[in-house]
Amino acid sequence: MSAPAVTAHAWLPRNSCDLSCVGIGSAAPSRRSLVVLRVALRMMLALLLAPGMPLMVVPLPGRTKVQRIYCRLVLRCFGVRIAVSGSPIRNLRGVLVVSGHISWLDAFCIGSVLPGSFVARADMFTGGAIGLVARIMKIIPIERDAVARRLRAGQTVVAFPEGTTWCGWHGNDARDGARGGQTHQGSFYPAMFQAAIDAARPVQPLRLTYHHVDGSVSTAPAFVGDDTLLRSICRLLAVRRTVARVHVAYLQLPGTNRRDLARRCQSEVLVPAPAHPGHGHALVA
Repeated sequence: MSAPAVTAHAWLPRNSCDLSCVGIGSAAPSRRSLVVLRVALRMMLALLLAPGMPLMVVPLPGRTKVQRIYCRLVLRCFGVRIAVSGSPIRNLRGVLVVSGHISWLDAFCIGSVLPGSFVARADMFTGGAIGLVARIMKIIPIERDAVARRLRAGQTVVAFPEGTTWCGWHGNDARDGARGGQTHQGSFYPAMFQAAIDAARPVQPLRLTYHHVDGSVSTAPAFVGDDTLLRSICRLLAVRRTVARVHVAYLQLPGTNRRDLARRCQSEVLVPAPAHPGHGHALVA
């Protein structure tokens, strides 16, 4: 599996991120033996958790809590801790959750805070191992009517309106291989927000960013360009600790104009997070 390729079609999302944006920075320890030991241990724990993936969709009492715990356990296998800040999470039914898209890891980060059904490209369902996993996890193909039906039924739906992954870099620092002085984030496409308007359900924006323990932005989790899933996993495993900050922004009412709704959510989500993780963030996993 590789990151979504950029095509020449004018109507498809484009970005400037590639493997030159990605790196593990100075967070990796110098002793190779420690890296090998850590990678082996984390891989073993991840394999032990893999059979539990169907629990994410089994209609058991307290399933939401089970989903949160399972996602946090998976994140721990990859050395990721979750720090949550911002507004309180409201226990509402039928909410469309939107976030910027950086990595395959985003689903577990968001699932550890606001579990729900994820929206993905329809071509994921055509077959193969990825198609099988998509069906097991009950991932929703990008179809506005299908998303609106889930929202009307009171389900939480998670979508990434940028349409593709970005490295998530912001600021003027050129560490981690990112090109300094640029903000590597995309624009929210309005089409996905029409489902919330059709279903008259609110939208919950989340700001998701990845950081080293010193607070600097980490591009190690990024899954962009010609990157492969295996290379992305190995890069993440080699980092001693990654902090995923989830900032819960203000809940947005749907209104009647999807472009306005997209702009409002983007203004909440794509603002750079504070420089240091200790300011206003609660480490929960």
